[in-house]
Amino acid sequence: MLSRTLILKTSALKPVQKLIRKSFLFRPLVKRFIAGDTLEEAMGNAQALLDKGFNVSLDNLGENTSTETEALTAKSTYIRMLDTIGLQKPEPIERCNISIKLTQCGLDLGTDYAERNYRDVLVAAQQHKNFVRVDMEASEYTARTLEIMERVLPDFTNTGTVLQSYLIRTDDDVQRMIDLKARVRLVKGAYLEPATVAYQDKKEVDAAYVRQSKRLIAEAPYAAIATHDEKIINELNAFVAEKKIDRAGFEYQMLFGIRRDLQERLRSEGYNVRVYVPFGDSWYPYFTRRLAERPANTFFILKSMFKG
Repeated sequence: MLSRTLILKTSALKPVQKLIRKSFLFRPLVKRFIAGDTLEEAMGNAQALLDKGFNVSLDNLGENTSTETEALTAKSTYIRMLDTIGLQKPEPIERCNISIKLTQCGLDLGTDYAERNYRDVLVAAQQHKNFVRVDMEASEYTARTLEIMERVLPDFTNTGTVLQSYLIRTDDDVQRMIDLKARVRLVKGAYLEPATVAYQDKKEVDAAYVRQSKRLIAEAPYAAIATHDEKIINELNAFVAEKKIDRAGFEYQMLFGIRRDLQERLRSEGYNVRVYVPFGDSWYPYFTRRLAERPANTFFILKSMFKG
């Protein structure tokens, strides 16, 4: 975890942020992870994936709006994403859905305010017979996100959320979401969290991820297992075979630009695979978390920083 922590702390430094944002040297690396600055560019990449048999989740990058104007702009973008997918008419429509962030909906401005904006997005999704996933953010938002989910799900079945296996609380949250019959995406977690709330050892995180994945696959409706860890995937595939679980009852999710070979392999073996396709100009926090997950990519940055 040391290299991951170092990367996250270093990337938060303003000189590093300025270098990565401004230098043309980083554009190829950014394009590897980000599907474009605009919705139109992202839809072009999404359509190419849909044509290959993958499912897609579109994500408009950005976090923590600080004004109502910003939050309403984010809500409008989410609705435009759903309208655009509706015009593309993938069959079934939910093959291309969207992921949203409650802090973009104004969670820092108030829980009720964010929930109202979220519900407006769900109304639009319902009209298109589509699905909206609420991304999980830093641990300070976990409790409020799940509380909103519990209030919203009785009115809208076309939504679900994300749980992070590195949080110590997540085993309990898995049961909570199973009881709620919520659709859950499970991730390991990519934020810098203290030992009081999150496992710091990779082995503990991996063990929690496998344990929670098996529960979700076996007990939750259409679980989404988000990982690029081939060892974990092979263990879960063996579990599915042993328990005779229908492969159509869950999906693997992977990030745009990462492990395309593994995505293709799983799809060819008959597993549902959804690719998370992020876009927009507010890409820096997302990009640095991807670097922290794959420290080898930082060698490119370090080499460039120390040139001349």
